[in-house]
Amino acid sequence: MKLIHRTAGVFCVLSLIIVILISAVDIAVYGNINYFQKEYRKYHVTESVKMEEKELLFVTKEMMSYLRGTRDDLHINALIEGKKQEFFNEKEIAHMEDVRMLFIGGQWLRRIGVVICIATIIFLIVQKKKELLLKFLRNGMIFFIVTITALAALISTNFTKYFILFHKIFFSNNLWILNPDTDRLINIVPEGFFIDTSIRIAVLFFVMILSISIVSSILLKIRIKKTGV
Repeated sequence: MKLIHRTAGVFCVLSLIIVILISAVDIAVYGNINYFQKEYRKYHVTESVKMEEKELLFVTKEMMSYLRGTRDDLHINALIEGKKQEFFNEKEIAHMEDVRMLFIGGQWLRRIGVVICIATIIFLIVQKKKELLLKFLRNGMIFFIVTITALAALISTNFTKYFILFHKIFFSNNLWILNPDTDRLINIVPEGFFIDTSIRIAVLFFVMILSISIVSSILLKIRIKKTGV
């Protein structure tokens, strides 16, 4: 039974980490049009794509709706260089179909993670293993704090290298290799945007797991004082 309890603790921590990571991505990017506006201004994106900011933000909102599954396609018309025309070309649309599948898959993975996390917590509480649960949460979060710090330090040494590696892992084709002369998508999200976004996600992820680590440590100390164990 001890092995089962420990296995439940491991599954609880891993599922919680998945939920937190996907939530960090969601909070950092997909639900925040103001973030895009700030980045567009920072990297002078409107000048690159020859569009008014209002038009570019409209395209961005529609793109986010598509990635979330609330819009059926990416055939978006916008005013570019004074002419109404389609923003994305066929290659960009094909790549964004892959991105959409990845994002929607992540949403499903988060839902499954929530179910597993809740189920294992309830199981350990019913089994009167609250101390074990709190220890796994505390130690697990500390482990991932160290891991994310080390990973962030490694990626910072050569962001481009690990950015390319990420795409090779998650995409089975080369549609993500875009040309700034012909593909507007790469111009609205330049490398600087991805660097800023990665930092934003890492900080959110770090803060959330640190908070859980602190709370679980406090609760564990309180419980030990009460039980005297």
